[in-house]
Amino acid sequence: MDLSTFTDIDKYLLLQLNGSESLFWDGVMKVYTSMVIWIPLILVLVYVLVKNNNVKDFFFLLLMIAGVVALTDTLSSTICKPFFERWRPTRDPVLMYIVDTVNETRGKDYGFTSSHAANSFGIAVFMMLLIKNRILSISLVIWAAMNAFTRIYLGVHYPGDILAGTAIGVLVGWGMYRLYMFIQKKRRLNSRRDWISDQYTKSGYAVSDVYLLLIAMYGTFALIPMISFFTFAY
Repeated sequence: MDLSTFTDIDKYLLLQLNGSESLFWDGVMKVYTSMVIWIPLILVLVYVLVKNNNVKDFFFLLLMIAGVVALTDTLSSTICKPFFERWRPTRDPVLMYIVDTVNETRGKDYGFTSSHAANSFGIAVFMMLLIKNRILSISLVIWAAMNAFTRIYLGVHYPGDILAGTAIGVLVGWGMYRLYMFIQKKRRLNSRRDWISDQYTKSGYAVSDVYLLLIAMYGTFALIPMISFFTFAY
């Protein structure tokens, strides 16, 4: 199977998954992909990190998370996009008038790989490994996958862009976590492992704080359709 076949499959999948005839779902995807809607969840995450770590650990974690975002964004936007020069569907001369867009959102010229997918999965994997709670891990995967899917729905990325971005995010998230653990071990601060109490995760985060994160996440999930209904349906 040659590259052109993969490209044809990618375009076919895009046209099957892109857009809909529903203003409501257009609004849901547009709101979901916005950074602003996730600010409450980010603030709750910062609170959880502050509460469950000492001051030095907290700022070190912020540095590592910033490193995840910086590295995924650099690999995706600064290296891959200009190197591969693959047009976004909304910029491709063949498809730009076929794909559905929302409010004429078209993005910049090149789309391989997806920075949204890379950033989302990078953060999700890092936090999954850091906190070590099964329900939270599943929820983070759902959050990242939905964030990535919105880019296909909005027509600004092919599925192949998303898969490649996801791979970058997973590798960077895992790699930065391993680096975090290595440095913590060297600093002799790695005392949060193998907690037994059912009030804490295996890495020592309070389960009650994990529930707080879940409430913030699923509360935002529930809020998005309401915002969409009143903003886009009328």
